[in-house]
Amino acid sequence: MATAITSLVAIIALRRFAGALGLVDHPNERKHHVGSVPLVGGLAIFIGVLAGACIWGRFQLFGQVLLGTSCVLVLLGALDDRSDLSVRTRLLVQTILILTVIASTGVYIQSLGHIFGYELTLGWVGVPLTVVAVIGLLNAFNMMDGIDGLAGSLALVSIAAIVLFAGPHALRGSLALITLLAIAAIPYLFANLGLMGRKIFMGDAGSMVLGYLLAWTLIRLSQEPGSQLSPVDVLWCVALPVLDTLAVMYRRLRQGKSPFKPDRGHIHHILMGMGLGPRASLVALVALAASMAFLGSVTSSLGLGSGTNLAAFCIFSMVYTVTVTRIWVRQQAGKGMHMAKPLAANDDHVVRPAARQRVNRDSVAEAD
Repeated sequence: MATAITSLVAIIALRRFAGALGLVDHPNERKHHVGSVPLVGGLAIFIGVLAGACIWGRFQLFGQVLLGTSCVLVLLGALDDRSDLSVRTRLLVQTILILTVIASTGVYIQSLGHIFGYELTLGWVGVPLTVVAVIGLLNAFNMMDGIDGLAGSLALVSIAAIVLFAGPHALRGSLALITLLAIAAIPYLFANLGLMGRKIFMGDAGSMVLGYLLAWTLIRLSQEPGSQLSPVDVLWCVALPVLDTLAVMYRRLRQGKSPFKPDRGHIHHILMGMGLGPRASLVALVALAASMAFLGSVTSSLGLGSGTNLAAFCIFSMVYTVTVTRIWVRQQAGKGMHMAKPLAANDDHVVRPAARQRVNRDSVAEAD
């Protein structure tokens, strides 16, 4: 309760000072929201987590180090929201924080589990793989923060998926941080969806810490002896953010572009290109993410082994990537044909100013 209340109070307070802090998001060619919106949701969520952590006060070394490095990551995100830091700077700081956790706690990806009867231990390779995995997931959530409520809702789905795979007991002790994260995110979702006063956005400070805490929670659980959550199960817990990121980066590389160059080709953009509004897209994507987690749990419960579970995920990944890429290509081709068509004064395809204003009434922003 204290976590939610603190998060709510932080939202109200920070919303007033967003302009003075320079934490305001303005519309541009990629961000189609109406007016300037405070970028304080992530800070408010983390303040709520800190309050809950101080009251809980029973964190072991892993939880303490994770909380400390998360503070630095939130500050990095806030600076990025304010000053638009370079990709190189963000990656450097993120790497240092991850290596700090590994050096302080000894927690990293040491094994990929038993695949077709063989345990794939990684040795020293596990350290760079952990760096890539954590950076990948925190940036995946950052990229998914493109429509109201999406990143926060997907984080709640992932936490629910962890409970589904590993059981409620997995959230005790140092892993209670993601429980606090879920509680602190609820007031933000109300504010972000316009249900509680003036709208706010999460910003990089929030989306990155969501992915960071989830990544380390999944790594810790999947590497514990006797854990019900296998390393392959981890993929299903965060399937949608991971698959969307892989699909987008695959398409960008095929086009000869930087995989980090932002565009409007994410799954939420594709759904809206098919005619869905932001709220309908949000519901559809949350349902899709939950369905992926449920599919993974069914595959895992069949007892066919981690190898079969991994093969199922790989097949699903290929189907997803091919499908969304083809839909995006068709949408782009359709836009090109529409732009090439001469517009008459009475053309029904001309978007009137009033209609354009109605389309943009719900916020749509791209965070990567």
